[in-house]
Amino acid sequence: MADESRPEVVGVLGCGLMGSGIAQVCAQAGYRTIVREVDQAAVNAGLTRIERFLANGVTREKLTRAERDATMGRLAGTTSFDALAESDLIIEAIIEQVDAKRAVFAAVEEVVGPDTLFCSNTSSVCITELAASTTRPDKFIGLHFFNPVPIMSLVEVIRGLSTVDTTYQRVLKFAQSLGKQTVTAPDRPGFIVNRLLVPYLLSAVRAVESGCGTLEDVDTAMTLGCGHPMGPFALLDFVGVDTTYYIANIMHEEFRDPAYAPPPLLKRMVLAGRLGRKSGHGFYEY
Repeated sequence: MADESRPEVVGVLGCGLMGSGIAQVCAQAGYRTIVREVDQAAVNAGLTRIERFLANGVTREKLTRAERDATMGRLAGTTSFDALAESDLIIEAIIEQVDAKRAVFAAVEEVVGPDTLFCSNTSSVCITELAASTTRPDKFIGLHFFNPVPIMSLVEVIRGLSTVDTTYQRVLKFAQSLGKQTVTAPDRPGFIVNRLLVPYLLSAVRAVESGCGTLEDVDTAMTLGCGHPMGPFALLDFVGVDTTYYIANIMHEEFRDPAYAPPPLLKRMVLAGRLGRKSGHGFYEY
């Protein structure tokens, strides 16, 4: 790299809701960005999502047509790990399953150079555990974005036990170059935001189950009474009932605190496929 502190090519693993958002902000910030998915249909869906978001930005005069075209010109989609060989920095944004994450890092490690930095967008998995499954734990770090990535300004940066200061400083500067505000979080389940948010969401479910009020009443109370931009049940549907359930289980396993134990209703909803906005039905219907 010409400037060792700044990547030239960013590889993104996963082009779903989070991955496509991460790829978009990287390309908008001037990085050549390659995003990898499991099949071409998933690649096309992710790139189409980015195109729609940028087109809406042009319509709302948030960016120019030239800026939109330049952003799309820096983006490339692929189903191959080989296409990521030039990447100076990899950001993983796939399903929240440890084995799946280990597998993609192992695959990409076969093709990238020894100095390539590895970042995980995980919201709950131990960074030290993921780093230990690679040959570069010193160059591995957590980089947790928030949905929707192009709009939310926060990024949590999480150092594993083996993450060296050079990696931390380079990734910190990289996140800030995307226009994000960074906070440094501990390598513990939930980091900062979900450590505080998840018990609140679970408490809301228990409150309604015990007759505290209707879904609508609780959401209205928290938006108008506490100034929250979104009530807990609308937020659960937005984040994903399955995602919250998964994070809660990991946090409860780590801390053994009843506050992190997911109510049985969440498991039943996941089994029923009522995952929130992404499935068209969660606590509310969409």
